[in-house]
Amino acid sequence: MAKILAIRFSALGDVAMTVPVLYSFAKAYPHHQLIVLTRAAYAPLFAYAPSNITFKGVDLKYDYKGFKGLLNLFSELRKEKFDAVADLHDVLRTKILRFLFFMTEVHVAHIDKGRSEKRRLVSADHMLEVPLKSSFLRYRDVFKLLGYSFPLHFKSIFESGKVLPSLPGNIGEKKKGWKWIGIAPFAAHKGKIYPLLSQREVIRQLLDIRNIRIFLFGGGKQEKEVLSVWEKEFPHVTSVVGCLKMNEELALMAKLDAMLTMDSGNMHLASLVGVPVISVWGATHPFAGFMGWNQKVENAVQIDLPCRPCSVYGNKPCRWGDYRCLNNIRPETIVRRIKELTQ
Repeated sequence: MAKILAIRFSALGDVAMTVPVLYSFAKAYPHHQLIVLTRAAYAPLFAYAPSNITFKGVDLKYDYKGFKGLLNLFSELRKEKFDAVADLHDVLRTKILRFLFFMTEVHVAHIDKGRSEKRRLVSADHMLEVPLKSSFLRYRDVFKLLGYSFPLHFKSIFESGKVLPSLPGNIGEKKKGWKWIGIAPFAAHKGKIYPLLSQREVIRQLLDIRNIRIFLFGGGKQEKEVLSVWEKEFPHVTSVVGCLKMNEELALMAKLDAMLTMDSGNMHLASLVGVPVISVWGATHPFAGFMGWNQKVENAVQIDLPCRPCSVYGNKPCRWGDYRCLNNIRPETIVRRIKELTQ
């Protein structure tokens, strides 16, 4: 039996994208033990994992801060006597950890993020016009370097048949004939956020359809304030910001008929529970390899522009200043996609 350490610290969407790969590995090699090292807040992603996956959450801001903290973390991990280390992050922290393991004669491998390919994808002349390798395949390649090949078989984190987390009473049960739609209108960067006025119009048009209930997802004070206004303005709209823990959000997402998201962590969370996702893409592009697990590219709402994509992560300011890649998407286009998925 081999004991393997898999490391991926952040961000939420990237950690979520490791789940189908890690679960698939665990199923293909049930006699091997896989320890997942990541941030403690991401524990719900692995609460229903196969029995040979162990979650290890760490706090890098306090308990293992700085270089000294990494040395302390390595000292603790070394006691586990790992046979191999899969670095799924390839940042300074993980480079230091894998070097230390390498020096103790542990077999190590790290992800190839395809940084040069991604730079060409978003360059002014867009030299690459075909999809790049997905993050799922890049994660699996790390295990191949360690000597483990396996197919990717994953449907949902809840497929084990365990009882789902209970939801607060205000959620209630889905009425017969009703459709539940989730909307996560925010993302980490402006280049990935569909204008809020247009998203409000999407909600208004959806509610013109009979028997539709909408749940709004987000996080943080500002997002909560915006979604609270929409909740009060429209009937059959419920904001769950600040009301649910991550495991409860995942359980609610599993009950949805469809989810509308940006290129964001919520796209990946919904994908992990097998929900069809309509995703909106502006500065970024599905070709960069960050599409949600098992999501169809035809459900990626985007418009072709000579300047797209201009950013891998959506963090660059618009060169024109008007984010035309997002502002020119009509709400009717998004509503039509949702209708096609749910009717």
